[in-house]
Amino acid sequence: MDELDSRLIVALKRNARATLSELAGILGVTRSTVRVRLERLVQGGEIAGFTVLTRSDVRPDPVRGLMMLEIAGRGADKVMKYLQRLPEVRAIHSTNGTWDLIAEIGTDTLEHFDQVLTAIRRLDSVTRSETNLLLSTRR
Repeated sequence: MDELDSRLIVALKRNARATLSELAGILGVTRSTVRVRLERLVQGGEIAGFTVLTRSDVRPDPVRGLMMLEIAGRGADKVMKYLQRLPEVRAIHSTNGTWDLIAEIGTDTLEHFDQVLTAIRRLDSVTRSETNLLLSTRR
């Protein structure tokens, strides 16, 4: 994969529905070059697929953060099931090290964010937590 391939992937991440002509204009190459490069990236497995993002996938939660959780004993499954029911929890990650789970949380206000944290901290199996607010995201 060279620099042009990398630029093509960046352009596709911005708009996977861009036409070959649009991509050629962005990259400053011909349509046939884009087509050949795109086919090679797909065939080689560098591009594993294309997807659709819905409004809920990209909704801008004004308050976002990561909550790291330490879980006592065998309570991780119970805590994970509880977290999956919370609409504010965008994703749950199992991990190694000090923290057992990491929850990505998004809310409309700091007060709402605090309410979610409080509810999670009250779970019997949660022995310790640490939360970091996400200030900005770059792609």
